[in-house]
Amino acid sequence: MDRVIQKKKWNTKKILTIAMVVLIVGLIAGSIYFTSGKSKLNVDTERITISEVTKGPYKDAIPVNGIVLPVTSIYLDATEGGRVEEKYVEDGAIMKKGQPILKLSNTNLQLSLVNQETSVYNLLTQMQISRNAAQQNTVNKLNQMTDVESQLTESERLYKLNKTLYDQKAIGLQEFKTSENNYTYLLRKKKLTNQILQQDSLSNKQQLEQAKQSYEGSQNALTVMRKKVGDLIVRAPIDGQLTSLDAEIGQNKREGERLGQIDVLSGFKVRVDVDEHYISRIFTGLTGDFTFANKTYKLKITKVFTQVTNGRFQVDMQFVGDIPQGIRRGQTLQILLALSDETTAILVPKGGFYQQTGGNWIFKVNENGTMAYKVDIQLGRQNPDYYEVLQGLKPGDKVVTSSYENYGNMQELVLKKQ
Repeated sequence: MDRVIQKKKWNTKKILTIAMVVLIVGLIAGSIYFTSGKSKLNVDTERITISEVTKGPYKDAIPVNGIVLPVTSIYLDATEGGRVEEKYVEDGAIMKKGQPILKLSNTNLQLSLVNQETSVYNLLTQMQISRNAAQQNTVNKLNQMTDVESQLTESERLYKLNKTLYDQKAIGLQEFKTSENNYTYLLRKKKLTNQILQQDSLSNKQQLEQAKQSYEGSQNALTVMRKKVGDLIVRAPIDGQLTSLDAEIGQNKREGERLGQIDVLSGFKVRVDVDEHYISRIFTGLTGDFTFANKTYKLKITKVFTQVTNGRFQVDMQFVGDIPQGIRRGQTLQILLALSDETTAILVPKGGFYQQTGGNWIFKVNENGTMAYKVDIQLGRQNPDYYEVLQGLKPGDKVVTSSYENYGNMQELVLKKQ
């Protein structure tokens, strides 16, 4: 007798097929769930820096380095060239004004001084001879004047006597005319002699004045020459410390060559190098802070040098208030130079993220701290600690500020703790 065999509803093939379909659907659903259509990367929270966006006081400032210098320095240049004969002090010595530092020798200059002195002495001798000749000439002219006056007096007496005798018919006309003509001649001669004496006196005066001016000019030239020879001994122009002395015995120095400098010890200033990017924002009156021996000190810009060299320009800053004890010339200070007054702003701490994003976007952490996703932002000013946030973030937001170098084109970061 035949039995009816019932057909199985769930055979092995059917079960495997259904299982495969369910697995594929699960994989698709999981992929959709975990990726949401975006590229993700698992990141260990201990290897990144998560910072909080805050709102607080902001000061636009840049870090700069400054060198401590004396408030005043006087350069020592060789007024005259020469060979270093002697050094009286060494570099670093404390000097008094007028104290000799070193001695140069210049045989040409010293020979010129001897020639100038000889010229002055010759001119003085020649002037004395001229003065004596003028005086002798004047004496001769005065003697002539005396002779003329004596002759005129005698001629006048004879003329008056003959006139009386002629009026009395005691003498003839010829004798009277002779005395009259002689008297008239001597009157004219006296007048002419007097004019010659006056002109001679004026000429002598002019010659003596010219000789005097020539002598004074030679004397001034001699004084200058003596000063030039005296400048071969280099002296301290002011009280201070001798620094940067560059001279050795036997060394030849050209005229105008730098020999060293004298630093005034009454105070210090700081010479600061600034990147040319900030040249339009730097002006006198800006302030900066630095820390020395665990204490903060303040500086103020007093002078701006606008010449740019190798992409940098310089400013001079002076201390405001106390000057650090123990500070020395040539010491380097790290200064935070403020470019603006303090304001209130939304701030994000500085970090390595900026190198990859340029400040255009950042990874923002969600509320439960499990995910960080990419958001667009706009940054403004910056100082050594913070960026100013203009758009895209608000106070209280948490963002990843460490480097994004290994994230590639990831859109989201899955934050995991080990």
